[in-house]
Amino acid sequence: MMYPHKFSLLPVLLLIGLIVLVGVGCSGKTIQYPEDHERYLLIDRAVESLRQAYVKKDASGLAAVMMPLEQLERLQEEARGDFETYSAMTLDFSLERIMIEGDDIDVFVHWQGLWKKDADDPGLRQRGHTRLQWVGTKSVLLRGVQGDSPFGMKARQATTDSTHTPKKK
Repeated sequence: MMYPHKFSLLPVLLLIGLIVLVGVGCSGKTIQYPEDHERYLLIDRAVESLRQAYVKKDASGLAAVMMPLEQLERLQEEARGDFETYSAMTLDFSLERIMIEGDDIDVFVHWQGLWKKDADDPGLRQRGHTRLQWVGTKSVLLRGVQGDSPFGMKARQATTDSTHTPKKK
């Protein structure tokens, strides 16, 4: 059988070769520092565990990622106040920067959330920046919070409401 049009096999072979070359070259990226990579993943999981425990109103889960310090016990009390006050809470974290120095870890977070007292409540929308201070290498625990904390919204709203009440003459 004869074909009416002859074509060169060279362009087809070049195209196939190029596809194979790109496939091999982009097959995967090896992690240059696997121990550091694992630590960053551990920190990311710890931050997500903190967020999930708060949103799910899991007081024991919240305590599990925190060191037993007075500042954090107060934060847990404020979170429990949120659990009692709000029927639904959403909270999103965006990690801006992670700084590691030895065992000390600072995670700078931009957060935004919505706290609703009931289904008909339009809710309280808030956002802010906070620094989550963690410690550890194999396991990571929260040791402090600085800045605009998303935890304790009930207390924050109470202080905001009391400062904006109109004065009577």
